[in-house]
Amino acid sequence: MSLPPTSLPLSRLAELIGAELEGDGALVVEGLSTLSEAGPREVTFLANERYRPQLATTRAAAVVVRRDEPRGACGAALLRVADPNRAFTQVIKAFAPTFDRPAPGVHASATVHPTAEVHATASVGPQCVVEAQARIGAGAVLRAQVFVGAHAVVGNDCFVQPLVTIYERVVLGARVVVHAGTVLGAEGFGWEPTRAGWDKIPQCGTVIVEEDVEIGANCAVDRARFGATRICKGAKLDNLVHVAHNVVVGPNALLVAQVGIAGSSKIGERAILAGQVGVGGHATIGAGARVGGQAGVFGDVPAGEDWAGWPARPKAQTMRSAALVARLPELSARLKALEQEVAHLRHLTKDAP
Repeated sequence: MSLPPTSLPLSRLAELIGAELEGDGALVVEGLSTLSEAGPREVTFLANERYRPQLATTRAAAVVVRRDEPRGACGAALLRVADPNRAFTQVIKAFAPTFDRPAPGVHASATVHPTAEVHATASVGPQCVVEAQARIGAGAVLRAQVFVGAHAVVGNDCFVQPLVTIYERVVLGARVVVHAGTVLGAEGFGWEPTRAGWDKIPQCGTVIVEEDVEIGANCAVDRARFGATRICKGAKLDNLVHVAHNVVVGPNALLVAQVGIAGSSKIGERAILAGQVGVGGHATIGAGARVGGQAGVFGDVPAGEDWAGWPARPKAQTMRSAALVARLPELSARLKALEQEVAHLRHLTKDAP
């Protein structure tokens, strides 16, 4: 592990993030924290309006803020930027440790089949298993206890964390990152009902993960019934995401935690599925579409639209429905009063001479 500088003067930090500094450039900061928890040797940021009241009370040495942020009662130095959230990411990088890649070679406790190909610059960690005719590319890293099945391919500069299972014939492109506990290529969930019970449908396909994909911890990407389940270039999967057989996740799509996608669905380029979204089988989520958390998608979502709710509908429609639901007690009381009034009027009419 390589440690970053333990301290930086604000003048240097301002230079790193392209900020206009309002305060003492010689002041040294040693770390970072939140507005409410930062101490006098730490830097923090304000990007969300809900935390604005904390700006007046923060003990931080410096705060990354928008260029037009009023100073107000804030006593800290200000680092003024166009986008505080993006700039603070650069601050994090300045202080975050980086982990050195393991040295090339195969650990003595690893098991590598004689027909497997492991590039001389690759690293195969303790208790890994690499089966027959699998290929491990240049600069690839398999941390401890990774399983790579027969004929599988781990591309150049991939980084595979401990306890990942890569089934036979699965292909990882270059620079793929897979976090601990993920399973790539388990059988798709296919069964046909019969009088005797369930008849298993063979899952004969594979999984292809294209370059620059990152897959979080404890995800499951199932092999296709035939052909390939495909995670396209640049897609990002959070922890606990399930991608079923024959699904295609488009380039640079973003799947947040606990998303589940049923078989043969297609997720468009740069689409975003928020936490716990469920997508039914054979659905299409259009390019650039955004689906809100816990939505249930049972059909197609047009490109570029925002959908939410269960069942998922255009977000504006869902919000109107939610507003009406919130008023149901009031509306119910009004309806009951009207019914009573109508009953009274009928009674008066009936008794009229």
